Amino acid sequence: MSNPVPAPAPRRARVRAPELIGRGGWLNTGGKDLSLADFRGRVLVLDFWTFCCINCLHVLDELRELEEKHRDTVVIVGVHSPKFVHEAEHEAVVDAVERYGVEHPVLDDPELATWKQYAVRAWPTLVVIDPEGYVVAQHAGEGHAHAIERLVARLEEEHEAKGTLRRGEGPYVPPEPVATHLRFPGKALLLPSGNLLVSDTTRHQLVELAADGESVVRRIGSGQRTFLDGPAEVAGFSEPQGLALLDEGSVVVADTVNHALRRVDLATGAVTTLAGTGRQWWQGSPTSGPAREVALSSPWDVALFGGRVWIAMAGVHQLWAYDPAEGTVAVAAGTTNEGLVDGPGAQAWFAQPSGLAAAGDRLWVADSETSALRWVDTEGAVHTAVGTGLFDFGHRDGPAGQALLQHPLGVTALPDGSVAVSDTYNHALRRYDPATGEVSTLATDLREPSGAVVDGDDIVVVESARHRLTRLRLPDEAVRVAAVAHRTRRAATEVAPGALRLDVIFEAPAGQKLDERYGPATRLLVSSTPPELLLDGSGADTALSRTLTLDPAVREGVLHVSAMAASCDDAADIEFPACHVHQQDWGVPVRLTEHGADRLPLVLAGLDTGGE
Repeated sequence: MSNPVPAPAPRRARVRAPELIGRGGWLNTGGKDLSLADFRGRVLVLDFWTFCCINCLHVLDELRELEEKHRDTVVIVGVHSPKFVHEAEHEAVVDAVERYGVEHPVLDDPELATWKQYAVRAWPTLVVIDPEGYVVAQHAGEGHAHAIERLVARLEEEHEAKGTLRRGEGPYVPPEPVATHLRFPGKALLLPSGNLLVSDTTRHQLVELAADGESVVRRIGSGQRTFLDGPAEVAGFSEPQGLALLDEGSVVVADTVNHALRRVDLATGAVTTLAGTGRQWWQGSPTSGPAREVALSSPWDVALFGGRVWIAMAGVHQLWAYDPAEGTVAVAAGTTNEGLVDGPGAQAWFAQPSGLAAAGDRLWVADSETSALRWVDTEGAVHTAVGTGLFDFGHRDGPAGQALLQHPLGVTALPDGSVAVSDTYNHALRRYDPATGEVSTLATDLREPSGAVVDGDDIVVVESARHRLTRLRLPDEAVRVAAVAHRTRRAATEVAPGALRLDVIFEAPAGQKLDERYGPATRLLVSSTPPELLLDGSGADTALSRTLTLDPAVREGVLHVSAMAASCDDAADIEFPACHVHQQDWGVPVRLTEHGADRLPLVLAGLDTGGE
């Protein structure tokens, strides 16, 4: 009897990439509008991003090497998909593209038209399209550049052989440079001399200005995007931000994209490294130890509080602290989960903390993604003064419980015990008075203020998008503005009330297996905003699937999901297998409807992208 012939394996259906559309038009193309047909013959990588999102900024940096190495075969296109109202302004997108050194075409999609066509759910998301115009991969989150590079190499080989690969220059056209003393400055510091030191972020330098805030005294840093210690004219920074006096003779700098703390000698301008390795911190990396041996993640601001330099670690939603006496760093508050949760430091949640100011027994924190003003007490506990969560923002004065901010990046202690908030996306300077619990507006029409410093009776504001410092007299009374409230524009997922099956899908990369030598290799943490949305299913467990129970009385909200899986090399002949931690956080807006889905699948990326 002959053996039956096995049926051929079914081929996966090829999906044609939808057209690229966006009412805002194209940037970095010399004024030319592009379509998918313009990219035929090239490997196209779509980067769905928004400029408020630190993970999106990480991906911009991850893609630089791929962009350079495969310049004649790969085109990266940024699809700007806003979360905040301010991010839907075309001029703000133009500024962000220059601010963050984006050297590829960008489609401004303020109404999320292309986002919806590609069924994108999260910032950032990368979509790979082959030279024939078919979608071959989609990844949410950061950390996928190496997998995409392997996929690109395979696509290059495959389409070179088919004759469908077209090499040549891409469509990127750089904008004309603009002559200004500062270019998208980040933070400012009043020096003992009375001069002002400013982080000239986009030019990768520090600039010392005279007391008038305009005359350049000197520049520190070569102006090249590098990580290099040395004399002032040689040293290299990469998008520096926060500044703080370490002592009378030196300044500590949050060197954001170098993931490091630097020290500047004020007498000579010489730069040395205090903390960080120059590489980004990832889950599983050490969270304390000798400062030069521990990786950091996008430190955005610094402040001296309680004898330590506190660090707003925007990249991992935490506060860290550097001990100058011991030369060590350690986590001080935050869990790496993104959200707004108060309590002891080890249990609190932040969302891209980006501004710090020490005032007496409080460390004030501008928590940008929750549009919140937070503070830390001397015991390390975290409190919220203004703000309610990730998806509520606007411009509203009044009692702190009702007031709204929009993505603040800076906070400044004022002489009377109140604090000024650089309310960045509202283009305003706001004031919170702890004595009365009231929020007021000090000034408006400040273009993306990102920090401020008190100088006598004045406050000097960093107007980042106007490339200047603006000196204001501290007023006796606040300016009144019309109240505006907003919700995020991201489309909600319709789900049925009651039981909802949450499945986090994970498959270890090729040649690896789940690492269960010391116990469970996976972890799933679930919560919601508002908390009442979840009747059952919140909290942490080791299984990656769970049944949630949603309250029918709560018609919409956000599910916060954090998943982790650990995998190691799976080969008997490897004595010391390499292990990897895969983690992804999601904020999933949901709307409860009668005919909504009863299952929510989320993919925890661990796949080695070797096929379609």
